[in-house]
Amino acid sequence: MKKFLNLGLQPLANSYIKKKNLKNKEKKFKLEVGFNNKNYLVSIANIIPKEKMFNNEYPYKSSESKTMNKSFKDLTKKIKKKYKPKFVIEIGSNDGVFLKNFKKNSIVGVEPCENLAKITRKKKYKTFSEYWNLKLAKKITSVKKANLIYSANTLSHIKNLDEIFKAINYAMSKNGVLILEDPSLLECIKNVAYDQFYCEHIYVFSTIALKEVLKKFDLQIFDIENIKTHGGSNRYYIKKKINNIYKIKNNVKKEIQKELKFGLHKFSTYKKFESKVKKSKKKLLNTFLKLKNKEIKIIGYGATAKSCTVLNYCKIGTNFIDYFYDTTSYKIGRYLPGSKILIKKYKKLSKKNVDVAFLGAWNFKKEIFNKEKNFIKEGGKFITHVPVPKII
Repeated sequence: MKKFLNLGLQPLANSYIKKKNLKNKEKKFKLEVGFNNKNYLVSIANIIPKEKMFNNEYPYKSSESKTMNKSFKDLTKKIKKKYKPKFVIEIGSNDGVFLKNFKKNSIVGVEPCENLAKITRKKKYKTFSEYWNLKLAKKITSVKKANLIYSANTLSHIKNLDEIFKAINYAMSKNGVLILEDPSLLECIKNVAYDQFYCEHIYVFSTIALKEVLKKFDLQIFDIENIKTHGGSNRYYIKKKINNIYKIKNNVKKEIQKELKFGLHKFSTYKKFESKVKKSKKKLLNTFLKLKNKEIKIIGYGATAKSCTVLNYCKIGTNFIDYFYDTTSYKIGRYLPGSKILIKKYKKLSKKNVDVAFLGAWNFKKEIFNKEKNFIKEGGKFITHVPVPKII
């Protein structure tokens, strides 16, 4: 792996701090990103043990976002109509935002975070609170194989891709379909969205890299959709090579051509990205400084894992941002890792209390702007760093 980006010392992105622990020393790790020129994978260099990140206090709940609820609901309708699955496995079922669209006896969830697995178990969905591997795949499919496996924003969190796909290959029926959804590397590089890199995001996938990884397991991408979630993601439809039901669509070839044209197979592309990231940091800091010099009140909007990367890399803390608003129950009353900015329970923005809000959850910009129509009408502004730092 050739390293191309150093985002400095970073805390664990989802380790929100309780008030009583504020003075404790935080564990930090060097966040560096590299490129493998053999299989085109882009990944972080220092991988944190999964047990430190995915535990009983995992804070992210997909169902707390309207955007994600709608995305999963729409996809479910499509899946039922096109594939008519009888037995579905979801890898990374979180709090059941996808599961809940299926009959309880037709789907099984895999969710290693016990606090989230409990939520779906209470609703009588069979959920394994374990990490996805070959042993678990054998346990789940001892009676029948899955004709559909789904995983959104999860496989990029798992170090051992060989183990993942070996297990998927075992669990999937001959004519089964695997649907994977993850942030798109092409969109990440195009938008200078360096905050897609943090401890949990071991990989940010490109189609060319995923194609190389899947080859080993006789799996093929037969369809791709570009979707808007998480700042631009790809939804990959994957089959076994022996499956002749689904022909490889032309848009797979188009996506690969798009990535090659942009240069995702060349190290020089990532060096250019590094240079843009450095400029972005400088520009964002200048934006904050100008506002602070005018004594303008700035808060944060969406205390996300992504914002953790930005704040720590750019050295933005309570010197610039008074507090963050967030809707996630677990985060409220705690402090952001590294920057130690207090997270308050969300309430609608008002120009009386806030002048400018930093978009920590920039990938939900549309949903946020819709929610804060009145604040915008009153002349309230937002700071974003994607694709370039600016006030909007």
